[in-house]
Amino acid sequence: MSRVFVTIIVLVSVFTVSATEKGKKGAYDAASTNYKVLYPLGSGQERVQCLARGSCNQKILTCPKECPERKPKMNKKEKACFIDCSSKCEVTCKWRKANCNGYGSLCYDPRFVGGDGVMFYFHGNKDGNFAIVSDKNLQINAHFIGTRPAGRTRDFTWVQAFSVMFDNHNLVIAAKKVSSWDDSVDSLVVRWNGEEVEVPTGGEAEWRIDLEEREVVVERTDERNNVRVTVSGIVQMDIQVRPIGKEEDRVHNYQLPKDDVFAHLETQFKFFNLSDLVEGVLGKTYRPGYVSPVKTGVPMPLMGGEDKYQTPSLFSPLCNVCRFQGKPGPGVAKY
Repeated sequence: MSRVFVTIIVLVSVFTVSATEKGKKGAYDAASTNYKVLYPLGSGQERVQCLARGSCNQKILTCPKECPERKPKMNKKEKACFIDCSSKCEVTCKWRKANCNGYGSLCYDPRFVGGDGVMFYFHGNKDGNFAIVSDKNLQINAHFIGTRPAGRTRDFTWVQAFSVMFDNHNLVIAAKKVSSWDDSVDSLVVRWNGEEVEVPTGGEAEWRIDLEEREVVVERTDERNNVRVTVSGIVQMDIQVRPIGKEEDRVHNYQLPKDDVFAHLETQFKFFNLSDLVEGVLGKTYRPGYVSPVKTGVPMPLMGGEDKYQTPSLFSPLCNVCRFQGKPGPGVAKY
């Protein structure tokens, strides 16, 4: 039976237990999350004791003064402390948000940077659903929104929602449709197996479910419209909801209607344990020896394949090349 809970920090010497300690394989095994958190120093610098196998085992790592916390509340202004208990055995300061120029990113009028580091565009079509990743134990579909001004031969498109399918579960992260943008309003929707869940803004600012084989965590990386999604042992996603601004609309001549700012998702993925035969618009770029077919050196290198990757719905694991062998999660959400 699953247990849903919100983490509460208790001021004792050790207040977080890793997934490995619970008898499960940790999210990264001998890497960043395989540790237990110790009580911080008087300066506020957080500390951990590494549990990963290898040379870093049992070592205590301390966050630097420049980024003393793993989850700073002022995410836009402060870098977070990233802890790596693998053979690197180090702490570094990084932003906890999607890097749209980094590996595994999906941003803008869908622009991808593949696992091979090659940038390409995949336009799809408005109201279409496409398999971004399809593997034996993971399927990630994206729902595209868009518009086609008069005289255009294709749609302008953006990703409005993701459906993450694994085991027999379904996690949906989506941007709400809004007529005007307000930075003080949260425009993010999270659904677990068809039911909407609330991600707290206080405390650890996370929603978490502890399954028999893995944990699923959605944590806020800013007060609104920014989250990190982790499905242990499978995928990590840094997601931001953003609108199309008036200046962006003017420069690109999108000709957006006045009652829709086309709120969409900018995302960076990090995958774990993909197979050598992984498929999907982004997934296939992680295959060993993959050579991108896109034409480089042009302003907009295009990746085709809409016919191969289109799915009947956001929640369907079926496409012409899809490989997912699990069951689609219960519940269907509409946006």
